[in-house]
Amino acid sequence: MKIENSSILVTGGSLGIGKETAKQLVQQGAKVVITGRGKSRVEKTAKEIGAIPFVFDISDFNSIKQNAEKCIALLDGKIDAIINNAGIGVFPKLGEIKIEDFQQVYATNVFGLTLLTQEIVKSFKSQNYGNIINIGSTASLKGFVGGTVYASSKFALRGMTQSWQAELRKHNIRVSLVNPSEVTTAFANAERIEREEQSNKLNSQEVADTILSVLKMRDKGFIPEVTIWATNPF
Repeated sequence: MKIENSSILVTGGSLGIGKETAKQLVQQGAKVVITGRGKSRVEKTAKEIGAIPFVFDISDFNSIKQNAEKCIALLDGKIDAIINNAGIGVFPKLGEIKIEDFQQVYATNVFGLTLLTQEIVKSFKSQNYGNIINIGSTASLKGFVGGTVYASSKFALRGMTQSWQAELRKHNIRVSLVNPSEVTTAFANAERIEREEQSNKLNSQEVADTILSVLKMRDKGFIPEVTIWATNPF
């Protein structure tokens, strides 16, 4: 798709991967709505990068339909792509896991993401065109110590992505999964402070570059899944 003059929704757009992706999209001529739970942070980021802010917690299921409609209205009634970046994680080991851990993580990473996408897909189907990019993780591919809750949510997202690909290709809707290895962002940081860049880990720019590459492929083709690793993790 052409980025210039496109209309794009980026969830979790106030920090990290979402912020950098939205920034690059705006720089290349897209109209972008970013969402997030913190009003001051979303508005500050939007002003900084030239995006449109919208305070929206996708784990609040009852508000998803009306908020999806509001996001599309902010994009002047047109949407070309949704980037499902909002996500959270907790990492208890087996023996320490509470049901609330699953409920908290799945509410955002699986349930809210699905319900929001479902609303956006209504517009995609009506225009017979659209792009869905789900931000997964290398945890979509392999579990790890303490990963029962988080990795299983990303495994679920991978399965959902593949199911949507099968359902939506006939509607000319491209669905892709982007799996970064560890990224130095504010993810899983209670203070929501961005971590300093490390030479052996990805930063948001590498992931944003990948997302834009997936989007910018000619509409004739699509990339079902791409995984990004740091070149040298040692």
